[in-house]
Amino acid sequence: MADVGLAGAYRAEPSNADDCFACGMIHSSGAGVAIDLVQAHKWFNIAAMRGHRDAARLRREIAEQMSDTEIGSAQRAARDWLRAHPQPSVAPPQQALIAA
Repeated sequence: MADVGLAGAYRAEPSNADDCFACGMIHSSGAGVAIDLVQAHKWFNIAAMRGHRDAARLRREIAEQMSDTEIGSAQRAARDWLRAHPQPSVAPPQQALIAA
């Protein structure tokens, strides 16, 4: 029953690297959802790109269990998701104008 609650907690779009990593864990372990290595790879890939320190390692581990076609599908899905959900860029602080 707790697994369903965990999966339900991530029905909203993940907003940061930790949330993306959690989605990868849910899909790779089948916590409240069917195990889906393509989705897990996608979320670990996104989490790694957004700076999660363990995501790249787990992405590599599950990739060993996937076909090249599945990996390609996961990579396309990650690329599509990233295009649809760009990270807001942080503008550099503006320097104060100094009157001479």
